[in-house]
Amino acid sequence: MSPKEKPYDFAVIGGGIVGLATAMTLAQRNAGSVLVLEAEPRLAGHQTGHNSGVIHAGLYYRPGSLKAQNCIAGRERMYRFCREYGLAHEMCGKLVVAVTETDVDRLRSLEKRGRVNGLDGLRRLGADELREYEPHARGREALHVPCTGIVDFSAVAEQYARLAWERDATIEFNARVRSIHFRPRYTILETEGAEYQARYVINCAGLQADRIARKCGLKPGLRIIPFRGEYYRLVDDRKSLVRNLIYPVPDPRFPFLGAHFTRTIEGFVEAGPNAVLAMAREGYRWSSVSARDVWSMVSYRGFWRMTLRHGGMGMGEIYRSICKRGFVNALRRLVPEITGADLVRHEAGVRAQAVGPDGRLLDDFHILRAERSLHVLNAPSPAATASLCIGEQIADMAMK
Repeated sequence: MSPKEKPYDFAVIGGGIVGLATAMTLAQRNAGSVLVLEAEPRLAGHQTGHNSGVIHAGLYYRPGSLKAQNCIAGRERMYRFCREYGLAHEMCGKLVVAVTETDVDRLRSLEKRGRVNGLDGLRRLGADELREYEPHARGREALHVPCTGIVDFSAVAEQYARLAWERDATIEFNARVRSIHFRPRYTILETEGAEYQARYVINCAGLQADRIARKCGLKPGLRIIPFRGEYYRLVDDRKSLVRNLIYPVPDPRFPFLGAHFTRTIEGFVEAGPNAVLAMAREGYRWSSVSARDVWSMVSYRGFWRMTLRHGGMGMGEIYRSICKRGFVNALRRLVPEITGADLVRHEAGVRAQAVGPDGRLLDDFHILRAERSLHVLNAPSPAATASLCIGEQIADMAMK
């Protein structure tokens, strides 16, 4: 198979929001010729297109972490970008609701963290005050976070792609990378239908990021474990139960925020997600099972250490997945009026969770640099919110 084109300067693997932000930045800087290889027939087909569409404020993240730094700056960049290109969005604010005394202590710690991270306008609310924002929510206390917003991140990713195209970037669809071969002057990337040459490879492959790193001859020191996040949607005549966004106080032991309510930019109200171990990296249903992906998990010692450490939480998530009543009960902690009849099944997403050999779930962004390649190995939420900043940082690293 002969190469399809002359060598590109940069090949970005993955047409999700981080890969497209990177490609757009490189193209706008005239850094060289840019190629994006997307495995699916459309852009943003996995994590970007299946998230809750929240522009995060930066409340949860450890001060000084990559998440905190990128989210705070990225949030304001995202609002400006949406205004500039006429993308539907709204800074609607959210409530984080404390139900128990333990929640109250954690909520106050969250408030302190948010203030250290520079969030303006945070306001702690009593049990009666929180009803001014969400009349149907109940709790001991709540924290109002006014700078949280909503947007369709698929639309944002498509705008990134348009801007990259305008600067002559090439985007190839149905181009799943099968092998990577380094040559003295360039790298050959083989897909099912063609070969491409590039001088520098940028791995933004999300759910397949660790495998791409290994195809480049690297030892990433982690493995992607897929967690499916399942959603329900409030039926139309019960959407009034939720005005904007209602979140529980997260358990600091886990990098998941817990089932919550989110009003989408399209006007729906979603409830979820949970965090269920998926049997396929692109497994959006219980029936989706990949022998290769299952073997990748069970043959990895980090998976078993994670299971020993968090097995109780995992069983609870499985219960809420297969038993609607369990899911409803979790939601009723925040909005007691919710009933099973108010909820219909909605789509699911799959989160690419990086897990270390010790079973630890990586909570921060993680980027691995090699001589002729760069690998984004962990880019969980708020990566979409921070995508403009992350894309610029990756471009900086690649250009150097």
